[in-house]
Order: sequence, then C-alpha cells, then structure tokens
Amino acid sequence: MIGNPAPFGDLFHVGLRVADVEASMADLSASMGLDWAPPLHIPMRPWVPGQGYRDFEIAMTESVAGPIHIELTHGPVGSIWDAALGAGLHHFGVWVDDVAATVSTQLAAGWALEMAGASPEEGYGAFAYLRSPSGVIVEPVSATSRAWHQRWWDGDELGAPGR
Repeated sequence: MIGNPAPFGDLFHVGLRVADVEASMADLSASMGLDWAPPLHIPMRPWVPGQGYRDFEIAMTESVAGPIHIELTHGPVGSIWDAALGAGLHHFGVWVDDVAATVSTQLAAGWALEMAGASPEEGYGAFAYLRSPSGVIVEPVSATSRAWHQRWWDGDELGAPGR
C-alpha cells in the first residue's frame, strides 16, 4: 500500500449530475452499452448546513453492471444536483459501515459537509456528501442499504431506500 490507509469504504458508484436522466440514459446506453435500474423520482428531505432540512424531488438511476455503477441524478434549482451548476462528474459513492464516524473523521481532516440524510445531532443519516479541501465530493453511503441497491439493480421498481 502506498501512503496512508484510505478512510473510506468500498467505491461502488460514480455520480454524474445531469440535465435529463432519461436522455442521459439513452446517450450512455447507445455509446457504452449500459443497462439501467428503473429510474426513480424520489422526494428528498436532506439536511444542508446553514439551511437545515430542505424538501425537494430528485430523479435518478444507476447502471446495473458493477462493481462500479454509474449514477445519473437530476435535482431542482438550488439543490446539490442542480444541473445549472454544471453537468458531468459530481461525486464518488462509497459503502461505509458508519456514516457518522466517516463524516466526523473527514471533517476533522479539513473536509466540508455539503449535505446529509439527517442533521449532525441525528448522526447524519444513511448518506452524506463531503467535499475535500481540493473540491472532490465523496458520498459515504451506509452499507445497510446494499440489499436495497441490489434489488434495484436487479430491476425492482423501488421507492427511496428504506421505503
């Protein structure tokens, strides 16, 4: 191993912010031969530093072939997924056993919290978006949602994780 041990878990997706999920699915299916999980339209209520809880809906899907999946996400104006901020590579998703511990470790290392599934007092929920000092965003996702993701990749038309 070169350098320090990685504090994050297993990389499982590369997140792309897109202007239109269905159009991006078609583009990448035609150019890369990707197949997709059923697209979801999910009402979200994440916690955002300085703003508290926010309500909005996102559209998303993930490629079904792994081990690294491609996630396509579109969200409303003002959200972290707003395509007006620039379509393209947005984040890396990693499985972690403890989202709160991962967030705390990275905050102590100088990373910034962009958004989380719950407030810090509630342990950040099942996911968070963390920005490195150089600007790279990593999304630690609770490993407890692996089974939900696998069912989705297998073609089940599911709602948001835990629903």
